[in-house]
Amino acid sequence: MKKLSIILFAVLISLPAFSQIKFGIKAGASTNSLTMDNVKQIATGSSTYSVQMLEEAKYGFHGGLFMRVKLLALYVQPELLFASKSSAYKVTNVTTGTVKDVVQSMNKLDIPVMVGLKFGPVRVNAGPAGSLLIGSPKELIDDHNLKSNYAKMSIGYQAGVGLDILKKLTIDLRYEGSLKKYQTQIENLSGTTVNLDDRPNAFLFSLGLMF
Repeated sequence: MKKLSIILFAVLISLPAFSQIKFGIKAGASTNSLTMDNVKQIATGSSTYSVQMLEEAKYGFHGGLFMRVKLLALYVQPELLFASKSSAYKVTNVTTGTVKDVVQSMNKLDIPVMVGLKFGPVRVNAGPAGSLLIGSPKELIDDHNLKSNYAKMSIGYQAGVGLDILKKLTIDLRYEGSLKKYQTQIENLSGTTVNLDDRPNAFLFSLGLMF
């Protein structure tokens, strides 16, 4: 443990000699979409429900902090962002014929770690992105015989291009994808589960300020 502490201290001391470190804040908007192969159905003891994804794009927002470490020709940019994203479903009670459109919002803590190259003011970057669900969304189907299960942690990726203006203002456009296929399930009292959505994806636009 003592040796590890010495090594970490030496790395922290020497890092500024070989790299440039900047901190910043950023915020932006996203267009989010999910795909479902077909209409999903799940039954309780007294009712049967169908769930269909609505096609229109939903918008979200994100904002938080980032750090950029430049090392030789590369830079590494870890970020800590609060993100809110929404999806829209049509829920039909097949038994009664009742139809309701439901917008479900999810709040997450996103942690992308981007690795990139700079060509003058232009940047290209890509990297893994972890996402931690904060709280629980409202129930998609209002029935006490059904329970929704959500993936608390998911791993995906981001890739895109950026532009630095006057070494202070940053602009980024990225595509975000997920490596986890199903992130939402509905379970009835007998333990039968229905996987609702496929891999979510999004386009992200953000503005940032470096210090």
